[in-house]
Amino acid sequence: MAVLLTILTDPRDPTPRRTLALPPNTSILKSAHAASIEITATCGGRGRCTSCRVKFVAGTIPPPTIMDEIQLGNDLVREGYRLSCQCVPSEAVTVQVAPPLEERAFQILGAGPGVVGMGRVTLDSGIRKQVVKVSLPREEHHQISDLEQLAAALGVTPTDVGLAVLQGLPAALRDDPAGVTVTTFAPPGGRGSERVVAVERGDTAGMKFGLAVDIGTTTVVSTLIELDSGEQLASVSSLNPQAVFGGDLMSRIAFAQFDPGNLRKLHTRIIGLLNRHIEEACRQSGVLAKWIYKVVVVGNTCMHHLLLGIDPSFVGLAPYAPVMRHALVLPARELFLKVAPEARVCLLPLVAGFVGADAVAVALATRIYEGAAIRIAVDIGTNGEVILGSRDRLWACSAPAGPALEGAQIRHGMRGALGAIDRVTVDDDIHVHTIGEADPLGICGSGLIDLLAGLLDTGVIDWTGLIRVEAREALPPKLRERVVMRGEERQVIVLRPGEASARQEVVLTQDDVRQVQLAKGAIASGIAMLQHVASVSDETVAELMLAGGFGNYVSIASALRIGLIPPLPKEKIRYVGNAASLGAQLCLVSETERQRAESVAARIEHVSLAAHPDFERIFVDAMNFPRPG
Repeated sequence: MAVLLTILTDPRDPTPRRTLALPPNTSILKSAHAASIEITATCGGRGRCTSCRVKFVAGTIPPPTIMDEIQLGNDLVREGYRLSCQCVPSEAVTVQVAPPLEERAFQILGAGPGVVGMGRVTLDSGIRKQVVKVSLPREEHHQISDLEQLAAALGVTPTDVGLAVLQGLPAALRDDPAGVTVTTFAPPGGRGSERVVAVERGDTAGMKFGLAVDIGTTTVVSTLIELDSGEQLASVSSLNPQAVFGGDLMSRIAFAQFDPGNLRKLHTRIIGLLNRHIEEACRQSGVLAKWIYKVVVVGNTCMHHLLLGIDPSFVGLAPYAPVMRHALVLPARELFLKVAPEARVCLLPLVAGFVGADAVAVALATRIYEGAAIRIAVDIGTNGEVILGSRDRLWACSAPAGPALEGAQIRHGMRGALGAIDRVTVDDDIHVHTIGEADPLGICGSGLIDLLAGLLDTGVIDWTGLIRVEAREALPPKLRERVVMRGEERQVIVLRPGEASARQEVVLTQDDVRQVQLAKGAIASGIAMLQHVASVSDETVAELMLAGGFGNYVSIASALRIGLIPPLPKEKIRYVGNAASLGAQLCLVSETERQRAESVAARIEHVSLAAHPDFERIFVDAMNFPRPG
């Protein structure tokens, strides 16, 4: 029998109070999502984080589950908090959705400087516009149509004209007797026929624009570009709204698994966000959306499938095979993107497993396939990728760091937003810097890396990651007071209330350290495994390139200290910005580059980490921190 569940959400919501009939044996989280009430579930509702916590304000509070006690701790459990993914009420209750940290003004790595300054880029987008005069049918006995007359004037076949063009064709041909502007798309090298993507009255030949989109697990970046010049006109970035249903890929796959309704939610969320990006980019630039004729999208395998509405269930199951890998071109109307309806949406090819089009885009942007020297590109993120090689041979693997470096599953973790502790130094005490120099709210990934590096240097934690509470007497007095044992939990107090204007205590727990070790172990072992497979020593690596939103904010010195990256000289390590977005931009303005993407993807050899017999040993070694000396 159903029970009444009243959910109190943020007072700023249009409906801050909702009452639902909760079916038997249904969790609060599942019922809320079914009713389109947004409760964030970073771990996908598996009881492995605290993001979906609720507080009981009326009715009998159910006994805590083991996951409630592990994730929330005794204090929050006593205050009436429970994980909504684990809680199945048996009688009428009212719960308050726990307010998330006030994360705003996110620090998202944008599109970068663009393709104009790269050099050696042929601007051949495939989009061509020409003003043509079309002779209209004039006699009743002529067995001819508007479409046939247009096709004859262009030298194309009627089948190269899509339905959306046909729907506006009669008015366009008759509104301006001087002629119409016809936009076509032709892949290079005769790889496909010239396709008519728009017919517009008057002369709009100078209006040729495209959109490059990088769909990351955590963030999405869209860049509007003038196709003839390659100039960036606008860039829009946002958090990926799918994260409500899971912070990492496996959580989202689990949410969608064999459930068409959940798959539809993930699909419509990303399409809705892209349309908002299009609207904002057009507002910033003054460009009309109907003048966007080409869109290039990159993303990992899961993001690619969800964009297309393809069930990713089997991507998450061994042998992790994608439904498709080839490059795809389809009209924008099929994805309901609000650009020119027949605009060409181009998705780059995938490699294998979770190594997707974003990795191919990184390879293009870094030109890792060109030189004789061995180089490594590391896109550090929730679903990281590592590419190693040269013009002779290329290897790649997926290195899923998970959402810990984005603040998830960390006691006081948060994304890189206003008020996040992003830089830390440790000497005789702990000193912090926050994004925007705002009052501290929590700690983000770059701050965590700095903090661990400092705690290693001062001996607060050892090479295994243990917080050395027993050895704190050897520490300077101020630092000693921050190393505490509370119950059975080892903690480092980063900030006390009032310090640096902090409103609440910020601590690093032993479990937080372990979560970072798992995340950094995934990245480090991915690099080490490719070096192992390719028989490449640290000494023979000419350059290591850090890409992605997290990779470009982390301190190189701190990353080296905790073993996130190999122990290379600092002069061999450099930031390369949002390389995935840059690769998408290259393929937008240049069909030559888009064609090259297919050859590069075919050359990359995928290394499955988990299937390799040496992976377990390499991963365990990578989880530990470098020993002193």
